[in-house]
Amino acid sequence: MTADLTRRRTAVFVLFFVPGLTISSWVTRTPDVRDMLGASTAQMGLILFGLSVGSMAGILCSGALVARWGARLVVLAGTSAIAAGAALIGIGAAAGADLGVALGLGLFGLGMGGGEVALNVEGAEVERLLGRSTMPAMHGFFSLGTVVGAVAGMCLTAVGFPVLVHLVTVAAVVLVALALVIRSVPSEVGRRTAAQRRAPGTARAAVWKDPTLLLIGCVILALAMAEGTANDWLPLVMVDGHGFDAALGSAVYAVFAAAMTVGRFVGGRFVDRFGRAAALCGSALVGAAGLTLVIFVDNQGVAAAAAVLWGLGASLGFPVALSAAGDSGADSAARVALAATVGYVAFLVGPPSLGYLGEHFGLRHALILVLALVVAAVFATPAARSPRRVRDAEPVRG
Repeated sequence: MTADLTRRRTAVFVLFFVPGLTISSWVTRTPDVRDMLGASTAQMGLILFGLSVGSMAGILCSGALVARWGARLVVLAGTSAIAAGAALIGIGAAAGADLGVALGLGLFGLGMGGGEVALNVEGAEVERLLGRSTMPAMHGFFSLGTVVGAVAGMCLTAVGFPVLVHLVTVAAVVLVALALVIRSVPSEVGRRTAAQRRAPGTARAAVWKDPTLLLIGCVILALAMAEGTANDWLPLVMVDGHGFDAALGSAVYAVFAAAMTVGRFVGGRFVDRFGRAAALCGSALVGAAGLTLVIFVDNQGVAAAAAVLWGLGASLGFPVALSAAGDSGADSAARVALAATVGYVAFLVGPPSLGYLGEHFGLRHALILVLALVVAAVFATPAARSPRRVRDAEPVRG
């Protein structure tokens, strides 16, 4: 492995870590933010709609932006927006302004939606150059960031640390990390010439008609929904649905994030040995088991243990399916961008729909929707049998 490739891989790891740190910092403070705003479950769902709108705006624009400007510039802009959004959430919460928090979430979502799609394009290219399954470990750094943020958030929640100071500090950390590593990301990845962007009937347009890729997108949608639901609602599910206090609800989320991290760091070996389809099928089944226990078993100990299964089950879905998407045909960058876009739809439909259902049926029973999607994904996992690139590429020794 060359020094440039090592720095490039490290940069991707860091750039995955900081959004995880930011989102878990926000999630662990959701009970505090809700109390500061005096919001009901339905109102929180509407506030979270800002995250959904921002995410969808980002992901719908990201493919064209990456094609025009390259992945690096989109990652730079997206990560900066994540930091600004975190700070604005803290300011809005401190002011008791629902709109301020929603706008902060919108900016945060815009950065996540656009920046993360571009980062996955870069990550898929690094994986191709390495010649082995690396995408799970990249997303593992996202999960590691969520663990660090969740543990810190749990401790800060327990001692009553101000939400504003907490989130502004996280924003500063994100900007410093971005400044240190962004130059290691090449500017040309994903960029297309003006003629390629204008040409009709290109492979980029054709990917939308590929049924295999669309099935892979369905797997991503379901397992990203399982992951995103935990990011948005898990502490409140534990507080409102299982009777935990706010600090323990955050602790359960930290357990979930830790399980996600472990699954992603060890999952690459499983993928290389058994294949992507088996890894995705196993993930969906384990995640479904965890969700079933959270929904239907009225026991705090079981709910906390089920969060481990939920986290392990959701861990491989997004990264492994993205790798499969990139290998499913020509124009890998377009395929990864499309698959990631389909997956990030979970950020649009998840928070408001679960908030609405939770208001009428309770948050635990609202999770049945997520469970149904995850079970359905099991039947779509054979579409991920596309190991050509990782198998045939010449491994980079290091």
